[in-house]
Amino acid sequence: MSSAALRRTAAFFLFVMLLALAACSSSSTRICNAAGNSCCGAGNDLCVAPQFVYAANVDGQLSTFPVDPATGGLSTPTTVTAPSGSWGMAVFNNSFLYLSNPQLGGYGSISGWTITPGEGLLTPISASPFQLDDSLPFGMAVDPAQNMLYVADADKIRALRVDAMTGIPTEIATSPFPAGLNMYLAIDPQNRFLFAADQRSPGSVWAYAIDASGNLISVPGSPFAADPNASSDTSPYGIVVDPSGSFVYVALAGTDQVAAFSITPDTGVLSPVAGSPFTAGGTPSQLVVANQFLYVSNSQDGTISGYSINANGSLRPIAGSPFNFNVSSLTTNFTGSVLYGSSSQGMLALGIGSTSGTLSMIGSPVPFSPGAIAMAFLQ
Repeated sequence: MSSAALRRTAAFFLFVMLLALAACSSSSTRICNAAGNSCCGAGNDLCVAPQFVYAANVDGQLSTFPVDPATGGLSTPTTVTAPSGSWGMAVFNNSFLYLSNPQLGGYGSISGWTITPGEGLLTPISASPFQLDDSLPFGMAVDPAQNMLYVADADKIRALRVDAMTGIPTEIATSPFPAGLNMYLAIDPQNRFLFAADQRSPGSVWAYAIDASGNLISVPGSPFAADPNASSDTSPYGIVVDPSGSFVYVALAGTDQVAAFSITPDTGVLSPVAGSPFTAGGTPSQLVVANQFLYVSNSQDGTISGYSINANGSLRPIAGSPFNFNVSSLTTNFTGSVLYGSSSQGMLALGIGSTSGTLSMIGSPVPFSPGAIAMAFLQ
């Protein structure tokens, strides 16, 4: 081929590439295909994976809300039958979803579903529900590094290994591990430590190191008092770890506060942050971290308290907090730009100010039976 022909061929291919890039960059935010492939090439932020919000309701329904990738708003959900009154939800590797099913009489169980890639549809896992004898399962947490699912139980924590192909969880031989009257669990992003909120008076936080086999090893000094100076029952409830894995936050429903602890990186030992505990609204219960902000649902006064997280882990109220949104449960998207909450009006999508942390409604509430306690976000 002559040099002139080579130049014409190269120019043609360059023209085709420029057309493709122009078409991609001029389009609005689009969802990738079901396999999760980028529609415009790796690293193009216009193309996002499909996103969904899951919510388990007290009336025995598990709802899947599609998320608009451009706005963060929600669409009409699809539903499947699920345990009523579940207190715990966990998503494993975007492939499986689990709900705890506490029942009186010692016959609690875990229900599981396979998540259809790119579509968010739920199909019951074979042999689900998985019975846990002598149990009262509540909150759950996942350690994907060890394929572990941890379940909060009365006076213990159960450890189940998840088959990454089938989604079937099997309790490991050394489980359960001694714990307090814990209802909620949290694992740091580095999968080093697990923390449990203990409601037994006056209230504390149990801390464990996670070994290579998924076993829980009590951290020296655990459990740690939720408020060493408390003169009454603090009633620890929801618990989260910040994205850096440096701090633990616990809602103290009994004293209308939020306790904050710093995590010793090598050992997992917890130390109260200066100024902890911090004032919250009436009966704080659920909380989530979105980047540098912390949000807490206050069940008694129907508000959401918002805080900026300082470098030392202390909390500073956001301007306008508390916000007048009455929600029973919370979750956030992976980028920390949208907060989702179950309310008596329906499911809410709340935009988070990137620098201010203020909350504002996105669209209108999506009709949904009130009372969801367990929620999760998937992308």
